[in-house]
Amino acid sequence: MTAFTVRDKKDTRSGFGAGLLQAGKDDPNVVALCADLTGSLKMDAFARAFPERFIQCGVAEANMMGIAAGLTIGGKVPFTGTFANFSTGRVYDQIRQSIAYSGKNVKICASHAGLTLGEDGATHQILEDIGMMRMLPGMTVIVPADHDQTKAATLAIARMNGPVYLRFGRPKWPVFIPEDVPFEIGKAQVLLEGRDVTIVACGHLVWNAIQAAERLLEQGVQAEVINMHTIKPLDVRAVLRSIGRTGCVVTCEEHNRYGGLGEAVAQVLALHAPTPQEFVAVDDRFGESGTPEELLRKYRLDVPDIEEAALKAISRK
Repeated sequence: MTAFTVRDKKDTRSGFGAGLLQAGKDDPNVVALCADLTGSLKMDAFARAFPERFIQCGVAEANMMGIAAGLTIGGKVPFTGTFANFSTGRVYDQIRQSIAYSGKNVKICASHAGLTLGEDGATHQILEDIGMMRMLPGMTVIVPADHDQTKAATLAIARMNGPVYLRFGRPKWPVFIPEDVPFEIGKAQVLLEGRDVTIVACGHLVWNAIQAAERLLEQGVQAEVINMHTIKPLDVRAVLRSIGRTGCVVTCEEHNRYGGLGEAVAQVLALHAPTPQEFVAVDDRFGESGTPEELLRKYRLDVPDIEEAALKAISRK
């Protein structure tokens, strides 16, 4: 039985939709653009409330990014919406040249990321996007853990200036982040304190990390669980503070092991405090069709996999 209260099960994409609607109410400069996936991105409430501020770009994602970049010149705060695969891989040149290079205030909002997209399969399950966006100078990268945190992140990026990549997902997932834990861009959240191993996770795998920590506690192992919702800029201080207590770390992400959260943490360790690290991530493979639960098990991103990685990290101290 988890120590965290599960208030509901909701998809993180609905958290984005709720946040976008509220951001539109808060700021008349917020505009939204979608590439023919209004319902899937939960942007329909915004479109109904502010039809004059909603642009349906159709299946023309590169054009959407160019329009968004142009809108910022007039002081608008554009939010683009499509699947993560089409938000990055299909339009990387436009993002790099028109948005990142000139520091345009565009919010690139990407749904259906990772394996938990499920049955749509490998062509839609992008597992490289965090790495692609991390490498762009000046790009903020955020991967929230549940519905409410995705809403909070959407509101936070509306208030900040500069390009952002916001990654979220399709399946209904536990809503569990305590309501009194504030969301701050670039500030990690320590959800559980421990002395034996640090578990740093993002997105859907934060919930799996908490469950793994509770299984470890039954064996007398105290795991510290950090929700690293902001991959860039990474909260270096939080990582170093935690591994200073535990002496080893496991990173967990619904992403290829190359380029994502694990590599970001490994860079911190290499520069400041070499420490045993284990990676819970997709091992240099494409996805496939299946239910989210089946895929998390097959690609070793499930609770027992995090537990096993933690014990292995401890053994290497």
